[in-house]
Amino acid sequence: MRSSLKKILILGGSSDIGINLVNSLDEKKYKIYLHYRKNKPKLKKKIFFLKRDFSKLSVKNSNKLLKNLKNFDIIVNLVGYIDNKTFLTTDYKNIIKSLNANFISQLLIYQNSIDYMKKNKFGRIINCSSIGIKFGGGFNTFNYSLSKYCSEFIPNEIRNLPKFNIFYNNLRLGVVNTKIHKKIKNKNLKERITKIPIKRFANIDEIITLIKYFIITNTYIASETINFTGGE
Repeated sequence: MRSSLKKILILGGSSDIGINLVNSLDEKKYKIYLHYRKNKPKLKKKIFFLKRDFSKLSVKNSNKLLKNLKNFDIIVNLVGYIDNKTFLTTDYKNIIKSLNANFISQLLIYQNSIDYMKKNKFGRIINCSSIGIKFGGGFNTFNYSLSKYCSEFIPNEIRNLPKFNIFYNNLRLGVVNTKIHKKIKNKNLKERITKIPIKRFANIDEIITLIKYFIITNTYIASETINFTGGE
């Protein structure tokens, strides 16, 4: 018999946004699965942890790497693999690693839950992308932005899913005040903030509120790319 709790998968759950999102979820309503790549977050809630490095995805290991990543009611993608490569310094290997980490793995995970969602007449997929796409990426985030650009592609089959009460949406996020920016070499945050019309970065609570709207409240927005960028 199927549990009354909805199964929610948080990809990239060890991020600042992921941890805060998990802490805001009601354990009486959700069975929470948290994916992380390296550092397992310390959380007091009952969480099912899934350690995976999607950058290592290959034809040979795909079944093993994606094992147990199927049959979810809700999927939130917060993966942000950054390798600090520019357009002129990247190579085939690094491009493929970023595509695997930020795009291909999620595509396959989404696929593996669609039939389950159809059966239960409910599904929510929230794919978080990046404002970097709009500007061709930052100097050291070419591969990251390229892979996030790919992740925004919405197939025609996705556009037919709302009739099953399945809503897939991209959230294109602007600069958020999180630790991920410390991973990017030579990033001048003071200069970056001057380019945002609202003159500040988004805060984590604003992002959590947005994501939870698409998890809990949304019953009509489907197959869209929503900009949350402070007017940038």
